[in-house]
Amino acid sequence: MKELLQYPAEVILLLFVIITFLQSGLDKVFDWNGNLSWLKGHFKDSPFKNVVPLLLGIITFVEIIAGILCVIGLVQLLNSGDKTMALYGVITSCIALLMLLFGQRMAKDYVGAQTIVIYLMPAVFLVFLLQH
Repeated sequence: MKELLQYPAEVILLLFVIITFLQSGLDKVFDWNGNLSWLKGHFKDSPFKNVVPLLLGIITFVEIIAGILCVIGLVQLLNSGDKTMALYGVITSCIALLMLLFGQRMAKDYVGAQTIVIYLMPAVFLVFLLQH
């Protein structure tokens, strides 16, 4: 309980990242065909049009790994105050967000890219918090 009171911002932001990436990654796993169909249409006029299934697999993997690392990191933070695994998880989530941002920009979906930035800001702030 001491760590919860010592690291409230980190805990809240880790929960945000966990919810975001585990939900997103698991949604892609359980609705692969629906996601793939939508993304094929979304990227039909982009250089990624022929590799959408591969890219969907990569982003799904990275999102799930980010979520799992953050869960482990949250448990470690609350149990011992160790921030290492949480930092790895959040850095992985930032990489996933940058991948998504790049994809949105390549699809010329600038509103979608703006939405990604909204998620990136608290994630980068959490990287900062976990480094100190």
